Amino acid sequence: MEQKNKQTEERNLLPFHIIKAASEGDVEAIHAVLSHYEGYIAKLSTRKMYDEFE
Repeated sequence: MEQKNKQTEERNLLPFHIIKAASEGDVEAIHAVLSHYEGYIAKLSTRKMYDEFE
């Protein structure tokens, strides 16, 4: 079972060459990184708001 979890993790990782290219300014690689982490970024950038009148 632990082997299956490791394989799942590896499938969700970006290849190193894409990360390296993005860090060097490659526009397509940056887009690939942002697309990959789009959901994670959205989740971290939102927070619950509470209305004091409700």
